[in-house]
Amino acid sequence: MFETGALPNLESLFDDGVSGPLESQLPPWTPSAWPSLFTGVNPGKHGVFSFLDYEGYDWNVVDGDDVRAEPLWGHLSRHGIRSVVVNVPVTHPPRDFEGALVPGYMAPESPACHPENLLAELREAIGEYRIYPDTTDAMPEEAAAEYRDVVKSRGGAFRYLADRFEPDFGFVQFQQTDTVFHEFPDERETVRAVYEAVDEQVGEILDATNPDTVLVVSDHGMGEMTGTGFYVNEFLTDHGYTAVSQGGEGMPSWVPTRESKLRNGGDEAGRGDPDDRRGPLQRTNDPLQRLTAVAAKVGLTTHRAGKLLDTVGLRGVASELVPSGVVRASSRQVDFPASQAYMRARIECGVRINLAGRDPDGVVPPERYESLRSELIDLLADVEAPDGTPVFEDVARREAYFDGPEAERAVDIVTVPTDFDNFLSAELSGHEFAEPGQPWNHKRNGIVAMAGDGVHGRISDAHLFDVTPTVLALFGIPKSTEMDGDVLSPVESVGEEGYSTRRETGGTTGGERTDSDEQTASDDRMANRLAALGYLE
Repeated sequence: MFETGALPNLESLFDDGVSGPLESQLPPWTPSAWPSLFTGVNPGKHGVFSFLDYEGYDWNVVDGDDVRAEPLWGHLSRHGIRSVVVNVPVTHPPRDFEGALVPGYMAPESPACHPENLLAELREAIGEYRIYPDTTDAMPEEAAAEYRDVVKSRGGAFRYLADRFEPDFGFVQFQQTDTVFHEFPDERETVRAVYEAVDEQVGEILDATNPDTVLVVSDHGMGEMTGTGFYVNEFLTDHGYTAVSQGGEGMPSWVPTRESKLRNGGDEAGRGDPDDRRGPLQRTNDPLQRLTAVAAKVGLTTHRAGKLLDTVGLRGVASELVPSGVVRASSRQVDFPASQAYMRARIECGVRINLAGRDPDGVVPPERYESLRSELIDLLADVEAPDGTPVFEDVARREAYFDGPEAERAVDIVTVPTDFDNFLSAELSGHEFAEPGQPWNHKRNGIVAMAGDGVHGRISDAHLFDVTPTVLALFGIPKSTEMDGDVLSPVESVGEEGYSTRRETGGTTGGERTDSDEQTASDDRMANRLAALGYLE
């Protein structure tokens, strides 16, 4: 798009400054990567590894309270530096600091902001402001218009707040450059519309604020999937490490809310039973689902039924008519309590060991833990795709990627797909390999560009963890010795000091998490959004 002159404002920043690849972390997904970017520490220190936070087999959608490290604007605030932060993911509920914050992705649609009542003021000043575009059942042209409206509101909100609070530091995020590739990966005009809308807002922000220095950063890359789909739990089942049952519940699975309402008897938010915190599709209340679950236990599974339908040419018709809840009720499920090891969620990029004394129904004795890890690492490292290429570029103990007080929440074994070109799945499909589950998905390398005062030379070896130390250095603040990143090469370092990056609990500006019906419904809505984008299976 630079070559065609479609993004003049972003292109000018790249041309006038310096730019290069920005290596993301593991896992390179929104809820974990953005906190790493704005704290400068790895997930083993900030504590967010996935879209969900698990306690045994129960779950909550992650939010800002799960981030256990101080954000960049918190460090700046301690030095009397004011910030305006708009739409950054995993920042709800906001904490007290010098400045203003409107939360982004993972927040409820009408989130608590900082200061209190800021959202009402913002909507009165600029009109409608939403976090999530409504693209349900939208055609590409309709979705493009919806994306443009949401992107425009980001720029409008930031400009209004910059004028209102006169910040020293500003941080505005545009999520749609990610979302469009999950929802409309093959619609190039829709993708183009999103990037052009973002470029327009970048230009208007630069004109309105005239900043001294600008950084453009992404939390990961995005690219076409040309490798294979690899069903990790199917592979582990075939090798005797994962146990399987016919039918039943298993771990949480999600489909869009419009189906959740029918199967749980819940409201339009997919609420279901407010006491059931395990996700909207855990129950089999529907008589047809119960019948298919019984059929599965005697061997009549959807996998076998699918083969039969293929032979008579009716599989496509059945797929249109049979609710997906029925499919899940009659499918093979991972029997987590009986398994030695399993993949809990594909976006965790790893395998968990069902360890006795740590996990609710652990079966692996502690003395077997390390030898089992070694065994599984050797087994997975040798997996080859059907074309003979390695599925993984690295299979390692979690200690190779995570350290800190939250590291034990990570997977036991990290699995890094080769070039992130192979699609990992935690589902059981009846086979180990298939086409990638999505045509486009996240890649390890994103982008960074820097322009303005204090930027000299070239960028090399840039990592996601480096962004926060670099911004601190631009304000003359040493980075913490606890941070995992360094100051990027074009900016002069001002050293490091031994202050804590750990964030204390409390101090939120409203919107604290509760176990209320409203919170349950909010979590279910968010889980359904994530399922619709392919993040949750």
